[in-house]
Amino acid sequence: MDYPTAPAVREALHRRVESDLGYPAWFDDSDGGPLGQVFAERMLRRFRTVVDGTHVRMFTDINQALLATLHVATEPGDAVLLHTPACPPFVDVITRAGRRALTVPMEPTSQGWKFDPVAMEGAARDLGSGRCRILFLVNPHNPTGRVLVRDELEDLAEIVLRHDLLVISDEVHADLVFAPHQHIPFASLSNEIASRTVTLTSGSKAFNLAGLRCAVAHAGPRWIREAFDERRGLMSGQVGVLGVEALKAAWTDGDGWLDQVLTVLDRNRRLVADGLPDSIGYQMPEATFLAWLDCRRLGLGTDPMPFFRDEAKVLLFSGSAFGPAGDGFVRLNFATSRPVLDEKLARLRTALACASATTSH
Repeated sequence: MDYPTAPAVREALHRRVESDLGYPAWFDDSDGGPLGQVFAERMLRRFRTVVDGTHVRMFTDINQALLATLHVATEPGDAVLLHTPACPPFVDVITRAGRRALTVPMEPTSQGWKFDPVAMEGAARDLGSGRCRILFLVNPHNPTGRVLVRDELEDLAEIVLRHDLLVISDEVHADLVFAPHQHIPFASLSNEIASRTVTLTSGSKAFNLAGLRCAVAHAGPRWIREAFDERRGLMSGQVGVLGVEALKAAWTDGDGWLDQVLTVLDRNRRLVADGLPDSIGYQMPEATFLAWLDCRRLGLGTDPMPFFRDEAKVLLFSGSAFGPAGDGFVRLNFATSRPVLDEKLARLRTALACASATTSH
């Protein structure tokens, strides 16, 4: 996000730098460490969900936590069920780990992006793609911005139970949900679901802390926690003290700043809707600071990004990087100031108008 760091985070980092940057006492903790109770209190305060803070384990980022969970919970060749379009690093982690990405597309509808639970069921049952051991859920969803409602989550929970799946639930955008939508943690659906869910999150999105490399995994299954603990330390990397201090401050004292950011992002997602030409499809996201733009009517091929980069001088994210379900799309980040966003949108409109005029002649 193109915004200054939250004051609470800046102050916490200053305090830490002015005191001690040596080895922390919590490096070998296996009871939640310095973020366990902070995470538990935040889950209760923001999502009315009771979790055990001692089940938290720390990682440098979401991708590392995903890789570590795949390593302890699956075997090479096992399949991981997930929705597409899918954020490129996730598929990369799955395939580099020697597992198979078993994808089911979300489809645009008049009520937003939806998935077909029948297709999810069929994919989970398809042993031809390798034994399916994991449902990897991204909710709120990146890049579409959908926030799944309880009925949709319960459909997934039934599939999980029928096929004895472990759930890895990436909920990193949960703090960026726009009213009246509400984030429902997957582990909150039932005790049985909680006992087979590993929830991943961090401050990298809501608080712009990606460069400080700190994330958490709340591991419901005891055997996952024990497997993490057996391998903790240098083999899977360790978080740094500054990342921990920043995330602790953000989750403890950053809500006022976050509320202000959400107000700006809510305005900006509406500015995108008002400022795009009619030829670009756009369903306003229910969460995140990302606009998933449908450019398939523009005749720009499977990857419109080079056109906007070269003709509008606006760098967007290629939709094709999210898999075949992203062909013809681009992703726009609207977490910036109004003047910058207005300029982006104006350049997109101008580039398309020039291209249309040239074609008509």
